[in-house]
Amino acid sequence: MGEALLAVLILVCASVSCGPPGGYTGLPDLGGIYYYQYGGAYSGFSGADGQKARELDQRFYLLKLPVGRAAMAAGGCLLASSCVLISLGVLRLPWRFPAWLLLECALDAVIAVGMVPALYYYFHFLLEIYNSSVCKERELLYQSKGYQGFRCSLHAAEVAVGLWGCVAAMAYLLSAGLAARAYRAIKTLKQKPVQLE
Repeated sequence: MGEALLAVLILVCASVSCGPPGGYTGLPDLGGIYYYQYGGAYSGFSGADGQKARELDQRFYLLKLPVGRAAMAAGGCLLASSCVLISLGVLRLPWRFPAWLLLECALDAVIAVGMVPALYYYFHFLLEIYNSSVCKERELLYQSKGYQGFRCSLHAAEVAVGLWGCVAAMAYLLSAGLAARAYRAIKTLKQKPVQLE
């Protein structure tokens, strides 16, 4: 269940990192109360700057989309595998077929080891995106209007994906050890003669 929770956290943080496809929308563009409250004099983008901001947002989103989708797919696969293992445990499959525990041990070990290169490539591609000319141009454009939230650096959700990924790798290593221990325990119990009272 801990692995399933970690997979959900990875999935949620990766989806936040991917973000919406939108693009820049100034408050006056929304009309209604926003326009009148600011009197149409909102210091955001307008005209050519607004169009450029929208284009840069769209291009930046398209750059981040493959990395975000890959991270969400990995989180989804981890969640699915955890749910399958939970349901097989509830059905007592390991007791009926102890060899299943060896397969589970191998699967958990492969996932734990595979998390290391997965996290490396996740951050490698993100840093390439943040070092791209699109990101730098976007950052400068937003800074020219006084917006500070568009820096070309990792944000909290992306760092959280890495942290939860590391915790998940350790959890899967622990799970592999527990599966091997459970296999030995079940084999020992099944070799004992049944005592009739």
